[in-house]
Amino acid sequence: MTFALIVIAIVVIAIIFVIIMYNGLVRSRNRIDNAYSQIDVQLKRRYDLIPNLVESVKGYAAHEKSTFESVTNARANAINAQQGGSPADQAVAENQLSGALKSLFAVAEAYPDLKANQNFLNLQEELTSTEDRIAYARQFYNDSVLNYNNNIQTFPRSALAGMFNFDKREYFEGDPEAKGPVKVQF
Repeated sequence: MTFALIVIAIVVIAIIFVIIMYNGLVRSRNRIDNAYSQIDVQLKRRYDLIPNLVESVKGYAAHEKSTFESVTNARANAINAQQGGSPADQAVAENQLSGALKSLFAVAEAYPDLKANQNFLNLQEELTSTEDRIAYARQFYNDSVLNYNNNIQTFPRSALAGMFNFDKREYFEGDPEAKGPVKVQF
């Protein structure tokens, strides 16, 4: 009788342990999905600001057509990657858009009247604020992916993760060429 109670208690404890581990993995996976959604929200905000910024600069620098086309194409590629790409594909497209925006701001630097235009300054501030939010959302997403990947790859959760098809997630990586120091020229 006591032996049967001990066996039942051990089985109940094991079941509770498995339930707790499973629920922890589900929470980690959902945190990643939420973090990725937050990146999407900020990227949409960025995509909405870019046409206004381009139009602002166009009035002052009409002969910079290749820069405007580059920003427009990079924005379109980033939107397409957001709609159907993996985090890695989306990161590549976002990094290209960031590079195109840097070119646009370089063009703006050559026009003192544009730099003093309040609409342009407001748009530039909004875009800078959005870029900061994107960076934070990417960091939170990558931290969530790290936590999740650690959970599914360490024992005993790895056995449970394998049984319930919890797959490893990709990081939202930055531009590998942008990791060096920023080059400043006067």
